[in-house]
Amino acid sequence: MKYSLKTLNEMEKASFTEVLGHIFEESPDITADTWEKRPFTDLDDLHQKLVTTARSRSPTEQIALIKKHPDLATKTKMADASVQEQTTVGLNALTEEEYHRFQELNQAYRAKFGFPFIIAVRNHNKESILQAFITRLENSLEEEKERAIAEISKIAYFRLLDVVE
Repeated sequence: MKYSLKTLNEMEKASFTEVLGHIFEESPDITADTWEKRPFTDLDDLHQKLVTTARSRSPTEQIALIKKHPDLATKTKMADASVQEQTTVGLNALTEEEYHRFQELNQAYRAKFGFPFIIAVRNHNKESILQAFITRLENSLEEEKERAIAEISKIAYFRLLDVVE
């Protein structure tokens, strides 16, 4: 179901959080804290205020947010939104060779940075995701932390598009 901005602006905090609580992976507190920044003038304003709330978290809380995201092409349980997003680019239907390559890169990335590789998959295909893995493994920890938060912000925008008219 999609909601108008007017409806979202008029919602009680609990309803607002229930409707948009999935925008940031397993982090409805970001949505709840953003409710207080109403009214939202448009979708971009809502998105920006959500991102500002997420970015206002402490460095430790930001790392915790990053760690809530699943590895790509994994067979472990993940949030419905993540399953849907990964399915749209075929990460649920990899060949055995592709699956092993994703697992190898997931492990190398986690070993280097201590959190999962985050990318807004709706902007990509399997090949571009694999290339991004390889390129970003060359980055510093600080660059990757910032990149992960930026990618999480993109994911949040795409998820908003699915919910807001």
